[in-house]
Amino acid sequence: MRAIWKGAIAFGLVNVPVKVYSATEDHDISLHQVHNADGGRIRYQRRCEVCSKIVDYEDIDKAYEDDGRTVVLSREELKSIPAENSHEIDVVQFVPAEQLDPMTFEKSYYLEPDSKSPKAYVLLRRALEDTDRVAIVQFALRDKTRLGALRIRGDVLVLQSLLWADEVREASFPALETTIRISAQEREMSAALVDSMAADFEPDQFTDDYQLQLRQLIEAKLEKGESLDTEETFGVAAAEAGSGEVIDLMEALKRSLEKKRGGGAVSGADSAKSTGKPTAGSTAKSAARPAAKSTAAKAAPKSASRAAPKAGTKTTAKTTAKTGGTKASPKAAAAKTADGAARKEA
Repeated sequence: MRAIWKGAIAFGLVNVPVKVYSATEDHDISLHQVHNADGGRIRYQRRCEVCSKIVDYEDIDKAYEDDGRTVVLSREELKSIPAENSHEIDVVQFVPAEQLDPMTFEKSYYLEPDSKSPKAYVLLRRALEDTDRVAIVQFALRDKTRLGALRIRGDVLVLQSLLWADEVREASFPALETTIRISAQEREMSAALVDSMAADFEPDQFTDDYQLQLRQLIEAKLEKGESLDTEETFGVAAAEAGSGEVIDLMEALKRSLEKKRGGGAVSGADSAKSTGKPTAGSTAKSAARPAAKSTAAKAAPKSASRAAPKAGTKTTAKTTAKTGGTKASPKAAAAKTADGAARKEA
């Protein structure tokens, strides 16, 4: 790591020299813009609106505009601001950690002792440990005066920059002002769902799926070029947008609990209804049906041949009774049928 700033923590009359390092880094794959017609790189130019010339960075100053008047501030003028020149992290308060609203947290920085003896650094760290408090500090970094929290992470002091109070917006939503009735059963079911998903947070268990799949897409494109098939690359078709269907809250809680607890046939049936895909159980049933039919088909010739004599006699007798024919004819026909069937069976 490379130090981005040097200064000192002012802890009463104690001065703790430190080096400041960015504690976090971006793992996102870097992409740049190109012209889709020819792949040419898109670059941005600093062009002056008055003379239309491209301006170098060192020739650019900053300005503020108010009611049509523009105030141009040179770099030297900006550097003359006293707070900009301060390299002191001034401790102003020690507060309980739970009083800090996570909404105000910004970037984190590691602080390394920057003196021959780290005794003052260790003393401040021990003071925070013994009192179980966080130090609220003020400091200037990168053209901005900042509020921060000084806390401990392992054996290292961490400086967490905080938003100022007026930088956090108030949340006001009319939908939350209406009276909503939540039943006791709904609360119990939601609490049970929370319990079924309860665990200790371990960040290493989670991955940035988008970045992994983006890397997979890049590698596939390098290998196959324009013949790339994204469905083949990812093994599944692109996800369809949600239907936005409003379902019964209790039913949703019930299904969620069954899914988390491994609830068998009921959740499987629900899954089949909601997705339109057969579950393992339904697949097994449908597979069994053709097998049963084919088995019946194989057995059919034997059963038919054995039942032929009786079936033929009964059918002929009924037909004769309805038509009112002579008694001799049905008997003769039955005899012939029975005789033919017997020969086939033999």
